[in-house]
Amino acid sequence: MYEQLNKHAAVKKLFGTAIIVIMGVWLVASYAGKKSLAPVTRLQQVNIVEPTQPLQDRLFLPEGKSALPALPDFTYAAKLATPAVVYIKASQDPKILKREAITPLEQFFKQFFGEGLLIPKEYEQRPQISNGSGVIYTSNGYIITNNHVIDGADQIEVTLHDNRCYKAKLVGADPATDLALLKIEASNLSTLVLGNSDKLQVGEWVLAVGNPFNLHSTVTKGIVSAKSRYLDDSGKLGIQSFIQTDAALNPGNSGGALVNLYGELVGINTAIYATRSASFVGYGFAIPSSLVKKVADDFIQYGAVQRVLLGVTIRDMNAELATKLGLQATTGVYIDGVQEHSPCTRLLQKEDVIIQINNRPIYKSADLQEIIGCAKPGDQLTVILYRKGKEKRVNLLLEKAPDAIQIILKNNTLKAEGAIFQNIDEKTKAKCKLTGGVLVQEVTKGKFKTAGLKKGYIVLAFDKQPVKSIVDFAEIIRTTTAEAVLIQVMEPTTGEINYLAVEWAK
Repeated sequence: MYEQLNKHAAVKKLFGTAIIVIMGVWLVASYAGKKSLAPVTRLQQVNIVEPTQPLQDRLFLPEGKSALPALPDFTYAAKLATPAVVYIKASQDPKILKREAITPLEQFFKQFFGEGLLIPKEYEQRPQISNGSGVIYTSNGYIITNNHVIDGADQIEVTLHDNRCYKAKLVGADPATDLALLKIEASNLSTLVLGNSDKLQVGEWVLAVGNPFNLHSTVTKGIVSAKSRYLDDSGKLGIQSFIQTDAALNPGNSGGALVNLYGELVGINTAIYATRSASFVGYGFAIPSSLVKKVADDFIQYGAVQRVLLGVTIRDMNAELATKLGLQATTGVYIDGVQEHSPCTRLLQKEDVIIQINNRPIYKSADLQEIIGCAKPGDQLTVILYRKGKEKRVNLLLEKAPDAIQIILKNNTLKAEGAIFQNIDEKTKAKCKLTGGVLVQEVTKGKFKTAGLKKGYIVLAFDKQPVKSIVDFAEIIRTTTAEAVLIQVMEPTTGEINYLAVEWAK
């Protein structure tokens, strides 16, 4: 009992002494802190101990892997890509446009004040400016960009990476692929090696280079998220086979470069999956370089895109169709029908399922669309398909698609339907008291010749829309859907104005 009391007293004494010591240390520390007034950061309060084990030894690595792969270095690709990407400024002059319908307020006044109320039938559209990016395609000044970047532009200005500025000419525009080709008068320009987008793999690192929000030469990184991606945009793009990436794309990136780690061009950035604010939310899309090369080369060589005709209607395979056809495969392209005048009428049949073309697997319609979009007249395709449950090999010889109304802008001229047009000079404008119009340089064949258009006429309006320049005229022709239109023309020597009717069903 006595020994226990002594032990208890000793412990109590020791505990009291410890408290005194701790309090003393705290007081000294507090006093020192108040005296120095030195800020204490979180890092100073934490003891940082370097791990003794290598990082890979502290992780669960896949069997057979002894070390983590090296992190990618993006500097090489960025150094190659940035000098080959340009800033594009496209501007539209003010235009007099026709009012399509009166507003509800105007309808209200018309109801109370009668038909005599004067309502303006035309209005002036303010000058418009759009910005985007482009990629130098050849060292002598051909530049590839998106059609929507320059669509409807009266002037196009290109600024290089070193801030040199040029006026650009539109060589050709293709709404079906959303691609356009420009030309500037320059030489020895930086270009990119064209990569093979067919060999691009999901998960591969890529860089997007462009000018988002007017921030020139911006580089963002990401991976290839998917290939042969189809976008439902109400049919605005006729050829749908995009590379999907999570590299950040924003307004202004359109027309810029998508490159791999070797600095090779594998795509042209063209679209984002955006919120209402049109900002990037993790999904960007690029046109594959294989399609870019085909369109650009066609513009340079022919002045227009040379397309082939397969002549079938298609849709993606699915489990329901596979069950109906007695197939195990649920991927591929199902042929819904073969057009009457298709060159493939004898070789392809309804309910055929295409699973391979030229040794490339076909999983969905976008795969087939990309191959056909990149093909040239005269190309041969070896097609593997299922027909009535059996695998079959078919060899197709592709033919040129029937010519639509070809619109070729080249060397300051517009070629369309057998006629050649050019901008009228300032002297002629002053003489005829005109602010716009295009001069008919030549008429050889086609719809314009049938309508009575002659060399030397000045076209003032087409389909009730004023024509101010060849670029303006090309856009009107491209968007006109009427079966018959009126052309307002002037005979410059007499000043006489006439109207010509032309059948225009495309």
